[in-house]
Amino acid sequence: MIDHAHDLALLRQADERLLTALEKLDDAAVAAPSRLPGWTRGHVLAHLARNADALVNVLAGRPMYLSAEARDADIDRDSPRPLAAQLTDLRTSGRRFTEATAAPADWSRTVTLRNGVTDSASRVPFRRLIEVELHHVDLGIGYELEDLSAEFTARETEFLTDRFTDHPDVPATRLTAPDGRQWHTGRTEGDPVRVTGTPADLLGWLSGRRDGSALRTEGGPLPALPPL
Repeated sequence: MIDHAHDLALLRQADERLLTALEKLDDAAVAAPSRLPGWTRGHVLAHLARNADALVNVLAGRPMYLSAEARDADIDRDSPRPLAAQLTDLRTSGRRFTEATAAPADWSRTVTLRNGVTDSASRVPFRRLIEVELHHVDLGIGYELEDLSAEFTARETEFLTDRFTDHPDVPATRLTAPDGRQWHTGRTEGDPVRVTGTPADLLGWLSGRRDGSALRTEGGPLPALPPL
């Protein structure tokens, strides 16, 4: 059962953690490259603000973005702003999202995201939490995958393995964490490639943030995952 109220509480904590870390930066740091190819830290922050507004659209039954081109143009437009403007935008867009989630609503309803993807409205707060937590890591300012909570890491690992389940380009794969937890993904037929590693390394590989070189594999090479 998805608990949207619980996820909203986690999101508030993640937002505060991110904003506190950002307040220690300066304009030069915001203009510096992030860990995402071709994006400065300003691009990441602009994306986070515009994503909050996009998810407000989702909850209201509107298209998430006007178009892929409009989404990219908005990020490029907002990315060069100084730190103070970025912080103001993150706070105000975050408040708009919080206000949208506070309105009486049927959280069991189905909503439509980008590219026709559908999901339960109750999962939207967790989707936003994913954006805030992983992009905090992408900023490269001292917050790492190892700093993510065990709950978030396990849930996001499950979320991503579900996403790749039955994907024709991903062989049957079984992931195992040191505590014995397991996840299955990829095709359902055939003996699975067995992948073992720390929770952070497993999540890093699944999310495209680590190359998987720290993982151990048996039964075949580490599968190449399609882009998210």
